[in-house]
Amino acid sequence: MKNKFRIKKILSFILAVVISISILLPLPVFGEAVAEDDSPVDLVYFVQIMEFIKSNYFKDVKEEQLLEGGIKGLFYYLDENSSYYTKEEFAQLLEEITGDFVGIGIFLKEEDGKIIVIDTIKNGPAHKAGIKPNDVIIEVDGQDVRGLSLEKVVDLMKDKPNTKMNIKVQRGDEIKEFTLTRAIIVLSTVDYEILEDNIGYIKLSQFSQYSYNEMINALKELDKQKIFSIILDLRGNPGGLLDSVLDISRLFIPEGPIVHIKYRKNNVVTYYSNLKKPKYKLVVLVDENSASASEIFAGAVQDRKAGTVVGVTTYGKGTVQQIIPLLKGDGMKLTIAEYLTPNKRSINGKGIKPDIIVENKSGKDLQLKKAVELLTK
Repeated sequence: MKNKFRIKKILSFILAVVISISILLPLPVFGEAVAEDDSPVDLVYFVQIMEFIKSNYFKDVKEEQLLEGGIKGLFYYLDENSSYYTKEEFAQLLEEITGDFVGIGIFLKEEDGKIIVIDTIKNGPAHKAGIKPNDVIIEVDGQDVRGLSLEKVVDLMKDKPNTKMNIKVQRGDEIKEFTLTRAIIVLSTVDYEILEDNIGYIKLSQFSQYSYNEMINALKELDKQKIFSIILDLRGNPGGLLDSVLDISRLFIPEGPIVHIKYRKNNVVTYYSNLKKPKYKLVVLVDENSASASEIFAGAVQDRKAGTVVGVTTYGKGTVQQIIPLLKGDGMKLTIAEYLTPNKRSINGKGIKPDIIVENKSGKDLQLKKAVELLTK
């Protein structure tokens, strides 16, 4: 009787997850039938093991912890990019992907047991209040944080938007106190400048939901200066959102395919550019940390002859993940497809080999130097 109750409880949880997923992602990957005569036996087996652990493990362990471990175990045999995330982990993942987070706009480091301000985000709460680089955080909301880890201090600073936070810092021999209001902080992903010989240099750090508009603004400013030779630096860019890389690709890639997304059962969806005539002479910089969406862009530039790719072979992450929120604030990231370049090259585990291979040596940016040379020929 006890096992039947446990099975019903777990089935209810699984049903809730499946319903949630079906609403968020109505794809064939979630439509596979499970043999009815296998499922109850498997669940009984799982519950028996869970009950044995609860009864015999030398420490108290909560059922929720075992269920969480069981869910994580579902991902054990999947690829390295498929994962389950707890509520806290999932919130952090969403911050990283979307490019925004709730906070006071401050970058910190831990050094010699001290939490030190590296910098503040322009126009963020900390910047407006007057917190400066090299300030040492000594108190957060009345709690002395000296000796605490960076992770712990960051946790103390987290809360909802529009909530107040009191913070004390040491600046030289002075102690300064600030009252800040947490806000939604949007991290800029695009920086640009004008180099010698009228070349525009654009650094794109991530493909976030804001990157396309930032890129449009950067190109508008360069257009005003009649600059049509562009270096797009994707070095260290780990990727980001598919929609973002597609939108940005359509600013540079001529009319035709950008990328093919290959789902299970060889179901392929192709995304296109409608750009009649690219206006920019383009060089793209990549390195071993250029991944995912960066590789989609670099692969499209190569196959569609939209520019020249310079640097070293990229990371080789040629798969697409779906981010799936679950009912308790937790979530999962599941690999649902592989992407192929316009010429249907698979780069998963291989990376994009640049048109011109250049390695940086002795602290000199030889890759950037080569890009400038190509655009001034």
